[in-house]
Parts: sequence; C-alpha cells; structure tokens
Amino acid sequence: MKEVTLKVPEQKLHFFMELIKQLGIEVAEDQDIPEVHKTLVRERIKETKPEDYIPWDEARKQFNLKGR
Repeated sequence: MKEVTLKVPEQKLHFFMELIKQLGIEVAEDQDIPEVHKTLVRERIKETKPEDYIPWDEARKQFNLKGR
C-alpha cells in the first residue's frame, strides 16, 4: 500500500474529508508526540557531553554492523 501526503486548502477540507470517507480510503490521524517523550529527549540532549558524540560516518558503520 502507498502512503500519500496532501495539502488541502482549509476551505476545502470538509469537502475533501467527506469525499475520502465516501471512497472508503483509510485516513491516518495526525499523531502528536506526547509531552513526556519530548521532555525525555530534551533532558537527554542537555545531559549529553560533547565527548560522547561520534562522527556520523562512525555511527552509520555501527548501525550497519548491528543489522547483520
């Protein structure tokens, strides 16, 4: 199944959503990121020391090795 993202003018949204509903097309609702998750990530960013960082090339190698 393919996923498509559309931009619909605000004044046409109701009509568009009714059309989608009539056609039986599945609609995924916007999913906001919970505040607790945002807070957790912000805390981790604050607590991370620059010496803990690794270059992207090295990180990519580590990901590739884990996938094998």
